[in-house]
Amino acid sequence: MSTDDRRPQPMPTSASAMLATLTDERFSDPAWLFERKWDGVRCLAFRTASGEVRLRTRNDKPLEGTYPEIAEAVASECEVAAVLDGEVVAFVGRRTSFERLQGRLGLTDPVAARATGIAVYYYVFDVLHLDGYDVRALPLRERKRLLRDAVHFADPLRFTAHRNTTGEEEFRKACARGDEGVIAKRADSPYAAGRSHDWLKFKCVRDQELVIGGYTAPKGSRTEFGALLVGYFDGADFVYAGKVGTGFNVSVLTDLHARMQRLEQEHSPFTRGRVRERDVHWVEPRLVAQIGFTEWTRDGLLRHPRYTGLRDDKFALEVVRES
Repeated sequence: MSTDDRRPQPMPTSASAMLATLTDERFSDPAWLFERKWDGVRCLAFRTASGEVRLRTRNDKPLEGTYPEIAEAVASECEVAAVLDGEVVAFVGRRTSFERLQGRLGLTDPVAARATGIAVYYYVFDVLHLDGYDVRALPLRERKRLLRDAVHFADPLRFTAHRNTTGEEEFRKACARGDEGVIAKRADSPYAAGRSHDWLKFKCVRDQELVIGGYTAPKGSRTEFGALLVGYFDGADFVYAGKVGTGFNVSVLTDLHARMQRLEQEHSPFTRGRVRERDVHWVEPRLVAQIGFTEWTRDGLLRHPRYTGLRDDKFALEVVRES
């Protein structure tokens, strides 16, 4: 590790994650690394020199009770103080499934979390702080070398493998396997908080986070609610993106309806876009949902949207249109 690039510093109590930017460009370049894109929950792990571990979401919510086996593994498999960055995932077959991970959502009791029977894994891809030094200024390739040396990877801790140069080939393979896509990372990039063009997302499927601004009354045999009305932020505006009426089972309908009822308000929170639905219950735009869809229409609405889960690891005001 170069003494010019590392800085002695106490381990931080919190950190802002580096975020990838969505792109439609696919490329191959020896100056870039290419990793599998995971369909899970971003997680920063803080391990002290004495072995105490805190797991945090992007918006600094605790996760030790939700994923106790991961906290225990970080404590035992990493022998020095460190801040790790990665993604918690659950699998259905060989595919990671955010929907399956929903079975752990909101659980804070380690016993209850384990009792779900949902196996989880922590795919680690970066290190921010190591053994008393802030390493964020180091090139990514060097940080990955330090990460491999510092952690004894054994389930549920897994190192996120990467490929050099061949971004287009890796993207084709990912889509053929049914993966989410690929993350492209500039090999010499430092770790910088916030959205960056040094990390890019190649997506095989179209999905993104959207904020719930209301819901319609149920019809026919449907209970609780009919469809979600969702949107995103564009500066000071909350923009209507359409309604989402599929992807719910009975338990999701019940839980989500209860959450939305607590946030009901009299007026529409949308400031742009026309909502044509009737019998609408408006809610404060605070709940973030993951929505899959086929494309954006020319009117700026979602085509064939489907609900896949809630995201409690992201702030509503951070949600913007990605594509």
